[in-house]
Amino acid sequence: MKHTSIHWFRKGLRLHDNPALLAAMTDCRKLYPIFILDPWFPKNMRVSVNRWRFLVESLRDLDESLRKLNSRLFVVRGRPTEIFPGLFKEWKVTRLTFEVDTEPYSRQRDREVVRLAAERGVQVIQKVSNTLYDTDRVIAENNGKVPLTYVRLQTLLVALGPPKQPVPAPALENLKGCCTPCKDDHDAEYGIPMLEELGQDPEQAGPRLYPGGESEALCRLDLHMNRTAWVCNFQKPQTEPNSLSPSTTVLSPYIKFGCLSVRTFWWRLAEIYQGRKHSSPPVSLHGQLLWREFFYTAGAGIPNFDKMEGNPVCVQVDWDDNPEHLRAWSEGRTGYPFIDAIMTQLRTEGWIHHLARHAVACFLTRGDLWISWEQGQKVFEELLLDADWSLNAGNWQWLSASAFFHQFFRVYSPVAFGKKTDKGGEYIKKYLPLLRKFPAEHIYEPWRAPRSVQEQAGCVIGRDYPKPIVAHEVVSKRNVERMKAAYARRLASTTAQPEGGGGKKGAKRKPLAGPSVAELLTKKPD
Repeated sequence: MKHTSIHWFRKGLRLHDNPALLAAMTDCRKLYPIFILDPWFPKNMRVSVNRWRFLVESLRDLDESLRKLNSRLFVVRGRPTEIFPGLFKEWKVTRLTFEVDTEPYSRQRDREVVRLAAERGVQVIQKVSNTLYDTDRVIAENNGKVPLTYVRLQTLLVALGPPKQPVPAPALENLKGCCTPCKDDHDAEYGIPMLEELGQDPEQAGPRLYPGGESEALCRLDLHMNRTAWVCNFQKPQTEPNSLSPSTTVLSPYIKFGCLSVRTFWWRLAEIYQGRKHSSPPVSLHGQLLWREFFYTAGAGIPNFDKMEGNPVCVQVDWDDNPEHLRAWSEGRTGYPFIDAIMTQLRTEGWIHHLARHAVACFLTRGDLWISWEQGQKVFEELLLDADWSLNAGNWQWLSASAFFHQFFRVYSPVAFGKKTDKGGEYIKKYLPLLRKFPAEHIYEPWRAPRSVQEQAGCVIGRDYPKPIVAHEVVSKRNVERMKAAYARRLASTTAQPEGGGGKKGAKRKPLAGPSVAELLTKKPD
């Protein structure tokens, strides 16, 4: 039987390593590659103009690649559950293929689409290619439980074996006897939207440092893989959060949108590592991909993973509600130049180094402002090009010491941390040019500079640049005590509450994997 297939592009905006796309092309006489502009996302997620631009560029690149195969991309507007019944009927579809997605909305949406397809006799093929492993299989391998430590995940993956090899990109021979029916007015009906159509002002976009698309992703991958010694010696903690140009690959936006296959990246690294001395997980480049796998697995298996309440692994903390401080942090107006420079880079460019994310996340939450990680998660969700639901939620819980990482007494200094790799404050001068004339000894703490120095620099603190909104040395100590109290409450609840569902009366809960909470409560701050 020759099929009429729809391949539904979602995150996997690429031709290489796209097994669901290859499945659509098998025994196919008509192929319709589609992307759906689902109104759920802009209604339920914050998306900056920078990320919209990246998506539009990725769709354009995908359409160009499909043209080379004598096909086209169909961009459809509307809710998938409302769109598919009409497309199935109009195009006489017999098969639908797509990549597995593990996010809560995506799973709910896909279940409904599968049901609609079954009612109409449409075969559905789903393939895992957004992650290195099938997250459900990893959880099953762990007796149905989410692995809560990186080491535990590594142990499980050893048992599962290496990730699957990537599949080749389709060629013209894959489409022999198959066509994509296109009308003359294809672009009018199914064309790629302009930013204005998406309600975005192109003038508000930042510099185009990271163009979207598979072609750009593969070029950047090749560029980095040619740096053999750098790849082998890569250790994430040794890279600089405040270098003037990125000290890491910045491939994360391309992996987030699926312009670059994570399996392709993994196996290209494996080729380079072969027969050479190289760094190892968790700090190596392989290690970074495993961190992604760790948080994807957690997000797939932990209820309410992007929230504090109802999240079984998350410490319940009495965070403050301070909209003024939240805005100051988000807009780069805290009075701490290192923090403000990072947030300015994020807002303008859509990317910041992972350790820079550590610094601003700690500052917002347990370090200084005592504002919920959920608020920071929303800001990152809007501004990051690589904003990825599972990674965003997981990293915010980690950095706020709400889950996975429990050494809440280790606090990033908004002054000292940046000085480690940029004593002269060149990064601050780049993103906060108002401070560029401050001498190195004052640029991280300009409020301590004598008035004459401030005037000479052309920037008076409190008038031209804000004073610090909090005193770090005071609030950080207080917040450690508040975190200690939150951990004490968690310890009390986990030892006092009975197990749900038929356990013995008064039975104690098994503590979550990780360091002893009791030990942490007696640990003194550094």
